Amino acid sequence: MPVLPGAEPYRHEGGEVGVLLCHGFTGSPQSLRPWATYLAERGLTVSLPLLPGHGTRWQDMQVTGWQDWYAEVDRELRALRERCGQVFVFGLSMGGALALRLAAKHGDGVAGLVLVNPANKVHGAAAHALPVVRHLVPSRPGIASDIAKEGMRELAYDRVPLHAAHSMRRFFRLVDAELPQVTQPVLLLHSPRDHVVPPADSARILGRISSTDVKEILLEQSYHVATLDHDAERIFEESHAFVGRLAPSTGTSGFPMPEARGGSTTGG
Repeated sequence: MPVLPGAEPYRHEGGEVGVLLCHGFTGSPQSLRPWATYLAERGLTVSLPLLPGHGTRWQDMQVTGWQDWYAEVDRELRALRERCGQVFVFGLSMGGALALRLAAKHGDGVAGLVLVNPANKVHGAAAHALPVVRHLVPSRPGIASDIAKEGMRELAYDRVPLHAAHSMRRFFRLVDAELPQVTQPVLLLHSPRDHVVPPADSARILGRISSTDVKEILLEQSYHVATLDHDAERIFEESHAFVGRLAPSTGTSGFPMPEARGGSTTGG
């Protein structure tokens, strides 16, 4: 299936400091594109991949799982590390869980994390029924566009494929067990009025990681997709300052990135 207009991956060749951005479950790079371009305009090398099964139709996601989504961001991180002196990983929602696992597995290969409304658990009684219900019902109503700002829309599926949701639930359990292995500096921004991921997820992540350089910011004016909401500019500015503090060479000239794989667009 062709990628939906606006859901394409984004890459920008910048300096020797790189940023990998990870979008959320059933979402697409569109939710992080303004963030990615903000960083690119300030000289960073940026990679914002499209996760497998996303950005087309929800049925395509039914045949993918966390191993596919993680493999994609792992490849992108390795590619950035070959060309950049330091690489940071940013993530929204499930993308935050992907970022945390990259940090746990790659150690010093990840210079720091910026997490926006990171997800840690599938909540509610329905979560416990997923192992059985997914074989009986293919999908349920979607979770997209939890945004306070009027007129803003997230490009994401209007249905949640339950085989994929079950895989995500298993992934969250795996990442939760690995959180003590996360030692990198962390900037965590979350919305008290998030209708998709409760604040308890951010609290658990902060309570279990081993990082000592940690900053928490509340996004009082935004819902779940805060990167498209009222607090978006604050997220962009705080994350750029976070990178600048840890990577003094931000924006300096680096190495060329390879041609993007099929369907990608290069910013610039």
